[in-house]
Amino acid sequence: MTAVRVPGTPLIEDGRLVSTSPATGEEAGRLPVATEADVRAAVERARAAGDWWAGLGFAGRRDRLLRWRGVLARRMEELADLVHTEGGKPVGDAVVEILTAVEHIDWAARNARRVLGPRRVRSRLILAEFTGHLEYQPYGVVGVIGPWNYPVFTPIGSAAYALAAGNAVVFKPSEYTPAVGQWLVDRFAEVVPEQPVFQAVHGLGDVGAALCRSGVAKLAFTGSTATAKKVMAACAETLTPVLLEAGGKDAMIVDSDADLDAAAEACVWGALTNAGQTCIGIERVYAVDQVFDAFVDKVVTKAGRLTVGPDGADIGPITMPSQVDVIRRHIDDAVARGGRPVLGGPDAVQPPYVHPTVLVDVPEDSAAVREETFGPTLTVNRVRDVDEAVERANALSYGLGGSVFGRKRAVAVARRLRSGMASVNSALTFAGMSTLPFGGVGDSGFGRIHGEDGLREFGRAKSVTRRRARSLLPSMTFERTPADVARLVKAAKLMYGRGR
Repeated sequence: MTAVRVPGTPLIEDGRLVSTSPATGEEAGRLPVATEADVRAAVERARAAGDWWAGLGFAGRRDRLLRWRGVLARRMEELADLVHTEGGKPVGDAVVEILTAVEHIDWAARNARRVLGPRRVRSRLILAEFTGHLEYQPYGVVGVIGPWNYPVFTPIGSAAYALAAGNAVVFKPSEYTPAVGQWLVDRFAEVVPEQPVFQAVHGLGDVGAALCRSGVAKLAFTGSTATAKKVMAACAETLTPVLLEAGGKDAMIVDSDADLDAAAEACVWGALTNAGQTCIGIERVYAVDQVFDAFVDKVVTKAGRLTVGPDGADIGPITMPSQVDVIRRHIDDAVARGGRPVLGGPDAVQPPYVHPTVLVDVPEDSAAVREETFGPTLTVNRVRDVDEAVERANALSYGLGGSVFGRKRAVAVARRLRSGMASVNSALTFAGMSTLPFGGVGDSGFGRIHGEDGLREFGRAKSVTRRRARSLLPSMTFERTPADVARLVKAAKLMYGRGR
C-alpha cells in the first residue's frame, strides 16, 4: 500500500528523509537518515575536528566565521527561497530571519576573544600573595537540536556562538526543515573545508535522542516544553549539561497612556508574523479598560488587511500539519466558553492555512490563554489596570518574553514580568539584538544564547591562581603555627568584624 503524502509531513523513503512544502507538496530535499551509529561516528569526527578548530585561536576562528557570514549574506535570496519552499514562510519574513542570523554570526565572531579570552582577575587581601586568572575553554563537541519555525536564526543562535567559543558542532535540524539545515552546514564547509567542524545528522525524534546520548559535551535544544523535558532526561543519564529554549505564551500589556497605533502595529506583527509560529510571539494581550475598545478596533483593522496564501502573501501555511488541529481546538474551546471572535474564528481554519483570528473576553483558564497555540491567533482581554495585567501575564508556567506599551510606567512594568526578556514599546526586538542574552524561565527553559551570556554558555570557566609572593598569613599549610592562627583570627576580625 502506497503511503499517502500529506504536504509538509516528513516522509522516510529508502533510508532518506523527504522534505516537502506544506503549501504545495513540492519536494525541498532528500537527506540521508542517520542511525545511532552514524550519530556517534559524527561526534567522534567532531572531536578531532574540534581540537583543530580550537587550535586556530580566536583570530583564526573569527576569520572563518566572518567568511561564513559573508557567504550567507551574498546568497540570502537563495536561502530565503529554500526557507519559503520548505517551511512555507513568506520570503520577506525569511529575509528578516536570515539578516538577524547574519548579525549574530558577526557579533559572536568579533566578540569571542573579549568575552572568553584569558584575563587577570583581581585578588583580595586575604590571598594577596596570589594572582587570579580566568578563561573560558571550549567544551569540545556541542550538539544542537534546532526547530522548524526559525530554521536559520534559531540554530545559528547556538551554533555560531558555540563555534566562536572553539567548539565543533553536530547539528540535528528539524525533520520539517532538514534541507535548510544542510544548506547552512554545506556553506560553512565552503569556508572551512579542512575538517568536519560543523556537521548535520538527519532524521526523526530518535536521531535527536541519539545525539543526546552520543557523548557530546553539551547540548543546546530549541523546541516544545514537552520535548525539552525528554531531552533533559536523556542528557541526565550522562550528566551532559543542557541549554533549553522551550515554549512560550508571551503577553503584551497595553497601558492607558500607550500610543495605540504603535501598539496595534507591533501587536499584529508580534502575533501573526510567521503565521504565529513563533516561540516569542504575542499570544495574549491585556489592555487596560480605558483603551481596550480603541485598541481592539485598531488591531482588527490592521490584521484584517493581511493576505494569506502560498506566494507573495503576508501569512503562509502552518508548517507542521498536526498543529492545525491544536489551533482549531483552541479557537473552538475559546468560543464555546464565551470568547468572542472579532476577526476570524472557527471558519478561519482552512488547512494548510489559518486566517488571522482575534478573540476577546476569553476565560483565563481556557486552552487559548493557557496553552501555546503556535498559530495566527490572539486573545485580547480587558483589565482594570496594569497591576491586574501583570498578575494575569505572570499566572502561567511559561516565562519567555513579553511586551509593554505605555509611557510613564512601561519600563517598570516590563521589569515585573516573569520572563527572560521583554520589549518596551515594541515586540520581539530583543531577539535581534545580538548584545542581549535570549532565553526564558520556568517552562520556557533555562540557559541563554546570544550576547556575552550566550558565548559563556559554550565555554567552561577555567580558574587559575599563581603565587607571586611569600604568604604573610600562612593558612593553607600544615606548617602554620599557633601564632599564625592567632594572627589569622585577628586579621579576620579587623577586616570583617565591623558588620558593614
